[in-house]
Amino acid sequence: MTREFVLGLDIGTTSVKACIFNLNGTLIAEAEKMITSYYPQPGWVEQSPDEIEHSAVLAVEEAILKADIGKEELISLGFSAAMHSLICIDENGKPLSPALIWADGRGSAQAEKVSETIGDRVYAKTGTPIHPMTPFIKLLWMKETQYEPYRKAKYFMSIKEYILLRWFGQRVIDYSMASATGLFNPGTLRWEEELLALAGIRSEQLSEIVPPTRQLTGIEQSVAKAIGISHEMPFVVGAADGQLANLGIGAILPGEVAVSVGTSGAIRQLTKGVKINETHETFCYSFTEDSSIIGGPTNNGGIALQWLKELLNYQGSYDQFLAEAESVAPGAEGIIFLPYINGERAPLWNQRAKGNFYGVTISHKKEHFIRAVLEGITFNLYQIGKGLERLAGEPRKIFVNGGLARSSLWLQMMADVFETEIYVPESYHSAAWGAAWVALVAIGKVHSFEEIKRNIPMGTPIVPNKETCEIYKKVYENYEKLTKDIAKNF
Repeated sequence: MTREFVLGLDIGTTSVKACIFNLNGTLIAEAEKMITSYYPQPGWVEQSPDEIEHSAVLAVEEAILKADIGKEELISLGFSAAMHSLICIDENGKPLSPALIWADGRGSAQAEKVSETIGDRVYAKTGTPIHPMTPFIKLLWMKETQYEPYRKAKYFMSIKEYILLRWFGQRVIDYSMASATGLFNPGTLRWEEELLALAGIRSEQLSEIVPPTRQLTGIEQSVAKAIGISHEMPFVVGAADGQLANLGIGAILPGEVAVSVGTSGAIRQLTKGVKINETHETFCYSFTEDSSIIGGPTNNGGIALQWLKELLNYQGSYDQFLAEAESVAPGAEGIIFLPYINGERAPLWNQRAKGNFYGVTISHKKEHFIRAVLEGITFNLYQIGKGLERLAGEPRKIFVNGGLARSSLWLQMMADVFETEIYVPESYHSAAWGAAWVALVAIGKVHSFEEIKRNIPMGTPIVPNKETCEIYKKVYENYEKLTKDIAKNF
């Protein structure tokens, strides 16, 4: 009997990961290739499209070699990708510009102008908050500054679309990646003509919008040879990493929430139809024809801990650094940290936001600051979650993945702040498994997205501590008051 495996290719902002799974969701092999970011000016963050495409080839090739599987045993590959990147492309499919990724903030002035004038209307049409991260705002910046690659471009696309173009010669974009551009109407599943006109582009310059289950075959022969697969193996377009992380972690039913915290973070829930928040706290990005993902991303996850570790010149490991906080009681003995050191998306949507420590006294030591930063990250997620709750109801289950999910201290903190059991999958590659599962649905190997719940190896849930929950309720009240006072002064 021939063995069967499926590959999820997750194109992130820090690395490309290729993960091979069996059909039960067990990780067989993985390979990761790091991506270099470039900072040519303050607030600008760029990456090389060709470098990322080459990294994708190498990652898939290495994962297949590690898994030691034959060409006929790998039955499909599904794509996952980070949202909000933008590349200017010429008529021959060559990049005219670097990829401007989500963290690029050069469009801050354009975002403020749109927010002050037509922000409510734009958000109502797209479900995408006004922020420099979106390709819509990036295009406005390009137009207003007469950016040379923009003026010469035949097409505009994300990193994921560029890889699909290189490998298959097709310009396609799934609903979720289209939704994240800020140029897409999730109600009509079409490009929004008013916004295209404002950005100075035409719909023909953007890719064809397709479902996440769209299959692509006939990969470029040289790529097939390089990565060691059959030229005819079906690839599946997949979706954005947020939607696929929810799917891959099993947070797909009403009341099920996914929290991902790596360098940055997000809290998300799948829902039927389109739901937007009048206060613009949350996004609503399409996934399939009739489902969307609602939630909020934060700029400040593990990056805040890494910053503090470097600031304190802590020489131990990351795990040892986090363990220092275990000696401090919940509430960090009065220190409250607002984690906006990298600007902020949800819940403020203000790239100029700044981080702050409050309540510092002469008796506080490094372990108090570490605890305060962990709590600040968690309170920020909780605050975003409250906005999500107003749209989707109170969470019944919270599924967590990402780098911080390896910390038992932080997982208990999450359970205590949210007052809900926390579920953690055995594999940290939820977006890749989600992409792989979409591929299995697309080729008919499984019948539905919902079936994935039977194929996610899950650890023992973390149960909230009632006494600590009460402490955190009071600390969070003070945290929320501070965020509201600070927000008035941005």
